[in-house]
Amino acid sequence: MTTDRGPRSPAPFATPRLDALPLRVAHADEMAAVLADPALHTFTGGAPETAEALRARYARQTAGSPDPGELWWNWVLRERETGRLIGYVQASVRGGLAEIAWVVGVPWQGRGYAGEAARGLVGHLRGTGIQTVVAHIHPEHTASSAVAAGAGLERTGEWEDGEERWRLGEG
Repeated sequence: MTTDRGPRSPAPFATPRLDALPLRVAHADEMAAVLADPALHTFTGGAPETAEALRARYARQTAGSPDPGELWWNWVLRERETGRLIGYVQASVRGGLAEIAWVVGVPWQGRGYAGEAARGLVGHLRGTGIQTVVAHIHPEHTASSAVAAGAGLERTGEWEDGEERWRLGEG
C-alpha cells in the first residue's frame, strides 16, 4: 500500500556492514534477546520487554499509524557478517519530516554500528524525498549525541520532555 508520500511499509536499505530489514512480528523473539539489557533504558526509561510484549508492539507498529497522515517505518538491523539482529532504527514520517531513533544492543555497542545505521537511515530517508530529519536526545547521552552529529544532525537548542531536538534540514 502506498500514500501520496511513499510506501506505507518501508523499503529495506543497507550500509557497509548492516542490512536494515522492514520490521516483522517474527523478529520479536530474537529482538527480545538483543534488547534484554536494562542499560538500554538508562536514558529512555522503561525496562526490557518480553518476546510476547514485543510481538504485540511489533503487530501495532507494522499495522501502521492510526493517523493516515503519518507513516511508521521500522527496521531491524542485521549484522551481515554473522546474520544476527543487533538493533533497530525507526522513523515517524509526516509529509517531508521524519523523526528518527536508533537502538543497538549492548553487546554490539562501541563498534560504530549505531552511527553507521543512523547515517544509512538518514541517507535512505533523504533519498525518499524527506527534507527534514529530527531526533530527540537526552542531554547526558553523549554516545547518541555523537551518532546524531555523525549523521549530519545539529543541536537546535529546542527541548521536549527533557530531551534536546537535533535536526538536519529545515522545518
